[in-house]
Amino acid sequence: MKFQKKEFLNDVERILRADYACDIRHANKKELYNAVSKAVMQEVYPDWAASSAVDKKRCGYFSAEFLMGRAIYNNLMNLGILDDVRGALASVGEDLGQFEEVEDAALGNGGLGRLAACYLESAASTGLPLDGYGIRYRYGLFRQLFVDGYQKEEGDDWLKWGDPWSVREERDATIVHFSDMDILAVPYDMPIFGYKNGVVNTLRLWSSEPVRPFDFELFDTMKGDAKAVENFNATKICDVLYPNDNTMVGKMLRLRQQYFMVSASLQDIVRKYKATGKDLRKLPEKYCFQLNDTHPVLAIPELLRILRVQGLSFEEAFEVCHKAFNFTNHTIMAEALEKWDALALSDLLPDVYEQIVACQDRLSEQQPDSSRFFIVRDGIVHMANLAIYVSSKVNGVAEIHTEILKKETFKDWYELFPEKFVNITNGITPRRWILLNNPELAKVIDSKIGDAWHTDLKQLAGLKPYVGEILPDFKRIKAENKRKLAAYIKEREGVEIPENFIFDIQIKRLHEYKRQLMNAFSILHFYYGIKEGSIKDFPPTAFIFGAKAAPGYYMAKAVIKLINEIAKLVNGDAEVSKFMRVVFVQDYDVSYAEKLVCAADVSEQISTAGMEASGTGNMKFMLNGTVTLGTMDGANVEICEEAGRENNYIFGATVDEVAVIKRSYNPSAIINSSPELKRVTDALIDGTFSDERGVLKRLHESLVSGHEPDRYLVAYDFADYIRVKETLLRDYGTDAFYTKSLLNLCAAGKFSADRSVKDYAELIWKIK
Repeated sequence: MKFQKKEFLNDVERILRADYACDIRHANKKELYNAVSKAVMQEVYPDWAASSAVDKKRCGYFSAEFLMGRAIYNNLMNLGILDDVRGALASVGEDLGQFEEVEDAALGNGGLGRLAACYLESAASTGLPLDGYGIRYRYGLFRQLFVDGYQKEEGDDWLKWGDPWSVREERDATIVHFSDMDILAVPYDMPIFGYKNGVVNTLRLWSSEPVRPFDFELFDTMKGDAKAVENFNATKICDVLYPNDNTMVGKMLRLRQQYFMVSASLQDIVRKYKATGKDLRKLPEKYCFQLNDTHPVLAIPELLRILRVQGLSFEEAFEVCHKAFNFTNHTIMAEALEKWDALALSDLLPDVYEQIVACQDRLSEQQPDSSRFFIVRDGIVHMANLAIYVSSKVNGVAEIHTEILKKETFKDWYELFPEKFVNITNGITPRRWILLNNPELAKVIDSKIGDAWHTDLKQLAGLKPYVGEILPDFKRIKAENKRKLAAYIKEREGVEIPENFIFDIQIKRLHEYKRQLMNAFSILHFYYGIKEGSIKDFPPTAFIFGAKAAPGYYMAKAVIKLINEIAKLVNGDAEVSKFMRVVFVQDYDVSYAEKLVCAADVSEQISTAGMEASGTGNMKFMLNGTVTLGTMDGANVEICEEAGRENNYIFGATVDEVAVIKRSYNPSAIINSSPELKRVTDALIDGTFSDERGVLKRLHESLVSGHEPDRYLVAYDFADYIRVKETLLRDYGTDAFYTKSLLNLCAAGKFSADRSVKDYAELIWKIK
């Protein structure tokens, strides 16, 4: 994009006058943000239109989540005008940095949604025709705050700043039909800019609206007609990401959301394809679809339904779906592989359920062994099985994860369809995760190897001969990033962290298998050791957490309460707080992550081996020059392969060992045989912490009693975790430690999302 300062400022001024009846001098932050964004948007339309009009096969990326983060800085950077806009605003007395207050588009919960965002950006940057399809939630996941240490959820009104980077495309509105109502789906298109290459792909997010205008008389009289509240029901579908599904009402709302998204998207695509006059049987020659986990798998029976309505036979429609659909699995956890009550699904979506049954009948004819191969069984629809049966390709997201899928999770399906299963290790976009969030370090790299690594991350390997030379700059930049983060945390959280402390950081979705609990126990162990004098000369360390727990996830919320209680204990102890500080940052999001990953000294990736499909936070830390403290799980395995296990800190049972351990696991015996471990676990129930709701007691019970005590082997791995963690903390500060950190950065090339989407394009999508 060619930037003209005078024309740009004139455009900003014109938009301010038209939209807000003010000029630059009198505009507030929100008004200026919208005007600056719109001024850029009107200039990129030609590239956007040209990219969309290219006559080549496109892939539609279907995902319930797109965790895009704050758009303005990333967009300006990719357009190559970040410094130009900063300078233009400075010339009229305005600071581009004021837009740090703009809300993130928190339309995702964690790695799944952030991965989708990275893939869209990388596809545009590599020139691949990939478009996203999802839901324009009116509220993000939720705004998190802590009250007495407990997580409290509030509505995340991300639209309060406006949405200048989206365009409402009412001409493409379509009706989505449920058995009890029709909903109008209206698309909002968000441009996805490639990095300085003029390519603009699209993220299409659907908003739910009532088909008919508001009928005041019906609403006012409430005559018993369900249509009287149709307006309310229509908008509710897109209110919030992942409604609590602990109740049937919540489950049905999730089902409505998922169908709404895929039906609107496929109707739109098929309508546009038909307008070209081409045979629907050849649809896969122009479109393919990637199902990002099980949430969008209803797309398969929905496309079957649409094609049947258009006159195709079931076998013809099935062949189209087989060629068009591909499925990414992100978990081995049975409870996370979506299943739906067949009766509920058939009541709400009878025509769709009919296609699912037809798929089951076809499968039964081919594979009569219903104990191994099924889609519908015992009144339950298994969405992962439907996806595997119909899709052309099924992929895991890290080498170890894909092997687990083939050998355990989907063993029978792999034996039946070995040609379907492929691995594509996840990646991250280097633009947002180092160029944008760590620009000073990026400049140092540029000074040694040039800037081609911005779009070819493997060229970072060329930095290796310069590691010793850039060590002083690396230390200086890391220290400055820590200073900035400490200031931000003090302002946001009210917790002061000395800049000379080690920054040990664990940021990710809160789940038991990610073992934030084990990290918390280690902090408590160090606290007791420092207090009683058994741990001497402890390297001053700040333990920083960031995570949101799903509103209905009781045990995850209990861990948050525990960590906040530990923080209160540690930070309030004048004797110990000289050596330790603990903070759980509130409302962790992409923008917070940008500040955290470049300031970290330690990246905590401590999931139970075999449970984390890949992880992408581990890659972001690695790219910013951080050692991994972790298990041999997910992409940690490949990080060690690339950077060297000796340059990271690995502990704990391996995947193979976990399987053996669980056959006769007795966590109580381990706890009772270790005074250190028993002391920290007893702290949950001995009155050390406030527990008026009994949540810490439940945590304790989860470790020692119940159907599967200590399911994630916290007790088993604890001693080794402490041993390796102490080694890491005592290594910190030496040139050898910083060299390890830099060698991780040099080896991060494999973990670019650019590489990932190219793998998808070659192995699965067959697009160019």
